[in-house]
Amino acid sequence: MSGPQCCSNPPTLNPASGGGHVEDFAGFNTYVAGSPHSKLAVILISDIFGYEAPNFRKLADKVAAAGFYVVVPDFLYGDPFVFDKPDRPLAVWLKDHGPDKGFEDTKIIIDALKSKGVSSIGAAGFCWGAKVVAGLARDVLIQAAVMLHPAFLVLDDIKGVKVPISILGAEIDELSPPSLVKQFEEILSAKPEVDSFVKIFPKCAHGWTVRYNEDDPEAVSSANEAHQDMIGWFTKYVK
Repeated sequence: MSGPQCCSNPPTLNPASGGGHVEDFAGFNTYVAGSPHSKLAVILISDIFGYEAPNFRKLADKVAAAGFYVVVPDFLYGDPFVFDKPDRPLAVWLKDHGPDKGFEDTKIIIDALKSKGVSSIGAAGFCWGAKVVAGLARDVLIQAAVMLHPAFLVLDDIKGVKVPISILGAEIDELSPPSLVKQFEEILSAKPEVDSFVKIFPKCAHGWTVRYNEDDPEAVSSANEAHQDMIGWFTKYVK
């Protein structure tokens, strides 16, 4: 389940990237963007490369511009996956960074947001982060969920979802191939009480929403389309 696609095309991390800033939020180094006075918040939960990826922060800024207070916590504790460490392949790295820990950490962030007066919260998970979002959607800790090129998901994760959920998958994805995403869609379509939206992006590969090449117009267009789908979902349900 943790194949090479999870690690392909790693971003060049930049701790100074983005139009927002990094602060201590509930004990986590967190990139924040948007008005801290907004009653509507979105938590973005990164892939294995963490919260310093410039395209990821650019997306946070985009969500903030739609009217949300956006928090992007460093749930990897300054230890994102590094591709060229042969002594620490992904399977070993994951032992230190299980999505179950990310789930517990996100509950701390949610409590902190509520204590600031936030009344509605959405969460989006990318690759690794999608597994975290599955738990939040199961336990109704958020008002809306979005999963983008999810990894490590099993059918029971989707069966447990209880809040409006959007799943954005890639046509070329070993971690969540279209056949699996279609199974997710079938499960959700049998749950009429849960609003859902499932879409598979043609010609796109795992990670396309945040690991795109800015010099490739087609890649940028596909990423932007997914970004707008995600923001539209939050605009509809986080209110």
